[in-house]
Amino acid sequence: MAPPLHPRSAPARRALRPTLLACRQIDAVDDALGRALVGADFDPARHRSLGLVTVDQDDSTYIALDEATKHAPVDVVFARSFYAGSRHASGPYSGEILGVLAGADPDHVAAGLWVVKEHLATAVAFETFAGEPWTSKDGPAFLAHIVEATGSHLSREAGVEPGAPLAYLIAPPLEAAVAVDAALKAGRVSLQKWIPAPSETNFSGAFLSGALDELLAARDAFVDAIHDVGTRPLLSARRPDHLRR
Repeated sequence: MAPPLHPRSAPARRALRPTLLACRQIDAVDDALGRALVGADFDPARHRSLGLVTVDQDDSTYIALDEATKHAPVDVVFARSFYAGSRHASGPYSGEILGVLAGADPDHVAAGLWVVKEHLATAVAFETFAGEPWTSKDGPAFLAHIVEATGSHLSREAGVEPGAPLAYLIAPPLEAAVAVDAALKAGRVSLQKWIPAPSETNFSGAFLSGALDELLAARDAFVDAIHDVGTRPLLSARRPDHLRR
């Protein structure tokens, strides 16, 4: 039987805000480049204008790009994380992800890019824990975010209907496995997608679906489990009961 978690004590957390590193727009993309970026779904009329962003947090950016699709007639046509994360970026403005929005009109893309910028600045961020035992070192970084209504991008990635709520849960690999298990047991939620390790940035996690209140309970259990692993990382490295005298 797995050792019980500590009782919930609402551990103090601090935000690790993402930084938008570069943001540029191509009002009328060359057709050959458009086809190369977008692939088989490239539509010269619908994808005439492109907006490109690089950010130092990948998962926060996926959520911000999805938010843009709810406020402007744009598609997320490219969104990929870079290997080893932002600390090993290829250049000063590379970060750990390139995201590309496409639309028929430059004004639509400009509106989408503004939503991405605002959402990154105010609405979504990785977090870590504050206080003991992390006063002199970094704790685990994690994302425990509830998307109250998915746009076209995340609904497609998670396999849910557009507008459905989604729990977007990301952590280092061991913490993610333990914490997603706790989240699934905390509410009437479903595992829509497991993100296995190693990912490009060596994190792991899951998309969970369900009613909003159930997802909130699952999110809280996810955070508690990460905190428990961080404070008692070697809890299960002990002699089994049947071998004790």
